[in-house]
Amino acid sequence: MRLPRKFSISNRVDFARVRELGKSRPGRYLVVSVLHSDELEHFKYGLITTKKVGKAHQRNYFRRVFRSIMQNHGEEICEDYYIVTIARWRASEASYEELEREWLRLAHKLGVLTPEGA
Repeated sequence: MRLPRKFSISNRVDFARVRELGKSRPGRYLVVSVLHSDELEHFKYGLITTKKVGKAHQRNYFRRVFRSIMQNHGEEICEDYYIVTIARWRASEASYEELEREWLRLAHKLGVLTPEGA
């Protein structure tokens, strides 16, 4: 599944609303926050990589990794959720497979994945 631009969260207000009103689960390498919204036609995702993760090329790498995970598992994600993924400073220690496994585990715990995708 290719993720068009309309699937990404671009407003600072939406990021803040997900963090304040939504549910959040921390993991070793990342934190996933979700907010259910009946008004959405499809899920929207946001990626946060701070300077604690590393220099610009490392932050860009993690954005590409998380975008790839969302593309690979996009059909399994429920349609009515805002999803924000935050990379922790330990993310640079993890492989792609570890990051994907952890993201799926946290998404499953938060109830974002459809029963077929769980």
